[in-house]
Amino acid sequence: ESVVGGFAWATQNGPLCEEQMRGCRFNLMDVVLHADAIHRGMGQIMPTSRRVCFASLLTAEPNILEPVYLCNISVPQDAMGNVYGVLTQRRGHVFSEEQRPGTPQMTLLAYLPVMESFGFTADLRSNTGGKAFPQCSFDHWEPMNGSVYGGGKVADTITAVRKRKGLKEGIPEIAQYLDKL
Repeated sequence: ESVVGGFAWATQNGPLCEEQMRGCRFNLMDVVLHADAIHRGMGQIMPTSRRVCFASLLTAEPNILEPVYLCNISVPQDAMGNVYGVLTQRRGHVFSEEQRPGTPQMTLLAYLPVMESFGFTADLRSNTGGKAFPQCSFDHWEPMNGSVYGGGKVADTITAVRKRKGLKEGIPEIAQYLDKL
């Protein structure tokens, strides 16, 4: 139960941003406990199992998930190109387009990362002359493209979240979770 408690503690506050971890699996292969019972208490086992989870996550390929909106956009056919342009600038993509029978109106369904949605409606309307009408709602979580260690959008997002939460800057080093004998 102490190992399970350490696992729960680790998955509630992950090492990257102290956010809940999703979709992780840890295989416990071998355990060697101290012979003296005083060294096998919850106070020793829980922090150790938490550090083990963090170290194994950091040696794998960690990533962060971002929320994604489903955008339902009503737009006339003549302004569709501008809608595609705005979505592309904001890492969005259209996956369905339908024409309303008897009208020149099109209904586009697109995915747009929530992080890119701030100012989206105003940008869309200014690029289409006020002809496009978006409606966004949460749809799913999606892994961010890129590497946590390679810089880019993922690393910038982690740095910004850590700064906002008052955590140490930068992604934690694996060395701080390894036990030294």
